[in-house]
Amino acid sequence: MRKNQWRSLWLGVSILTVLIGSQILSGQNVPAPEATIPLPNDWSHRHVIFSKPATKEQAERVEKDPRYWQQRYRRELPILLPTAATGDSFSSGPGNGVKVSRSGVDASPGDWQENLGSGGGLGATNYPAKFTFLLSTANCASAPQPDFVIYSTGLEGSNTQASIVAYDNIYSGCSGTVPMTYWAYNTGGQILTSPVYSEDGTQLAFVQTNTGLEGSLVLLKWAASTTESVGSPMTLTAESSGSYETCLSPPCMTTKLLTNASGTPANDTISSFFYDYASDTGWVGDNHGWLHKFTPVFKGTPAEIRTGGWPVEVNPTTPNPLGEPVNDSGSGNVFVGDVGGYLYMVTPTAGVTKSGQLDFGVGFAQGPFVDSTAGVVYAFASSDNKGNCAGGANCAAVYTLSDPFLAGSTGSEVQVGTSTVTGTNPNPLYLGAFDSAFENSASSTGNLYVCGNTGANPTLYRVPVQAGVLGTGVSVAALTAAGKTPACSPVTDILNPNASGGAAERLFFGVQNNAHPTLCAAKGCALSFVDMPWQASNAYKVGQEILVLRTANNTLYINVVTVAGTSAATPPATWSNVVGATTVSGTVTFLNQGATTVTALANWAATHAYALHARILDSNGNVEVVTVAGTSGSPTHPTWSTTAGGPTTDGTVTWVNAGVLPSAALESAGGTSGFILDNTVETLPGASQVYFSTLSNQTCTTSGGTGGCAVQASQSALK
Repeated sequence: MRKNQWRSLWLGVSILTVLIGSQILSGQNVPAPEATIPLPNDWSHRHVIFSKPATKEQAERVEKDPRYWQQRYRRELPILLPTAATGDSFSSGPGNGVKVSRSGVDASPGDWQENLGSGGGLGATNYPAKFTFLLSTANCASAPQPDFVIYSTGLEGSNTQASIVAYDNIYSGCSGTVPMTYWAYNTGGQILTSPVYSEDGTQLAFVQTNTGLEGSLVLLKWAASTTESVGSPMTLTAESSGSYETCLSPPCMTTKLLTNASGTPANDTISSFFYDYASDTGWVGDNHGWLHKFTPVFKGTPAEIRTGGWPVEVNPTTPNPLGEPVNDSGSGNVFVGDVGGYLYMVTPTAGVTKSGQLDFGVGFAQGPFVDSTAGVVYAFASSDNKGNCAGGANCAAVYTLSDPFLAGSTGSEVQVGTSTVTGTNPNPLYLGAFDSAFENSASSTGNLYVCGNTGANPTLYRVPVQAGVLGTGVSVAALTAAGKTPACSPVTDILNPNASGGAAERLFFGVQNNAHPTLCAAKGCALSFVDMPWQASNAYKVGQEILVLRTANNTLYINVVTVAGTSAATPPATWSNVVGATTVSGTVTFLNQGATTVTALANWAATHAYALHARILDSNGNVEVVTVAGTSGSPTHPTWSTTAGGPTTDGTVTWVNAGVLPSAALESAGGTSGFILDNTVETLPGASQVYFSTLSNQTCTTSGGTGGCAVQASQSALK
């Protein structure tokens, strides 16, 4: 019955797709729909992007891909839907029930941490998978179809250890225990890659490794349970493909051993399965350099294509382990990198085109970005082998290549910090993230954020993109002190249009140790940072923050709105570089909070001499900037203004409230996996969250115990 409900739901989705799509493209006013739109969100949605179509031909091509509509729903429907009455959609306050952990201790509101097992976790390149059944509503366990999030544990499955687990009742506003185990399975292997959903969320696909170091594609139909847990999972037995297809009483599982053209088994530890919804086709690489193609996957008897050149060995001369394949549904081409640093384009007929060597360091740790609208591929390389960075070191680099590209092509390159000298290994360069300006641009113009400096202290960079061409990267913030060289995580971006203080956009990423923020105590850390771009003719509220580049000194500053209004049609000729100074755009006044940093600001001190433009963090968590130098009062801090732009007199010092800190941090042992994001329309507290796992053991606050933790944290404050 549940499956029939989902099919009916997706019929409604298809109809709504046509209505909304045609109205938006024709310029009609779109009424707020009854958004019964379920949305899968897994690793693959981070790798396929659709910049705004600029031509009718581009629109017709991308509209055939369900991923295009899913991206538009995430981006546009939250703006069309009415704002929730619960207030700030970044809120992480308590809900209508008491949130109690299984250990019996009250949990901090707005987040949870569940123990995946000692040594457990997703891994640095992997992601959880989140399924939201209704985009307009955050569904708890009491709903017929609750929202749920999936984590692979990274551990060998057994009777006392799940290899994969799902949680529902995941929002702080849900009553009862938050979260609850939705189901937990021992699938008979170790899952070292990211899972993907079927379009309706009823099935999963992932690759696991058995004790004989053989990789298998696993297809899984899940079922809700009230008895399973990470430490007490249900053990599943694989059945035939035919039996799996006809299984009407989940849970059911089938496996497909990965073998080369001669039938020799291969392992897979870094290549996640990529699925194309429209064609019911999927691809995955293996550690021996073979790319596999499967169809049907979820909609028939699962089968691997083993004719017409499939599976294909992309580099017979020097076979290397393959990373994550990414399919461009417009061209039909699949793009996959290897640990040797090459990118391969594989056509539907198994033709292979090999790029020039792009990565001379540790190779491609993740699959590329594919902009299906513009026909552009972005690859992230740990070292370019050119010796153009500080001290003659190589540079970390982002490459752009066309779809299709020619054999031996290296495309164009932009450098994102220092790598290492030739012959030594840098950290990997993980996936970056485009901002909302790029996604909403019909000319592929905006910004790309990436955590570079793979051979030095990791640094967040902003790379401008103009008409699809990458410009010179600018440092946003160093994430550790000089000489500390841990790896970053992939970067994820989200624009939330429904925050009560006005639209907010943030980046999420992690650093594996020695993080700057005091809260992380030089350990591993999950981090967020404001990256909201200035927007033309936009209504701004007091307290909103944007990230702007002052071209005169090539420096990024956080600016906070102190006078609400509507911005001008063109950006200011220049932004002030003076901390505490203002810039006017239309009827909006912005105050410069200061140059970007994740280093903690000092707290207020009594009877202290403060210089002009000095910055502190006040007792309310706001940044205060000195506008009149002097000596602070005693013995306690003044009553601070709580409004951005509001003054405070303190002894002979005058301060101005410069808004909240643009960054947030949460201690995460060993760093973080990739981040998956969920709602931007909140119908109960705690529904706008992020999901990731730690990379090392720590105390998991809600479940209790020490292990790798599955984490949910608030988008606004990572708490």
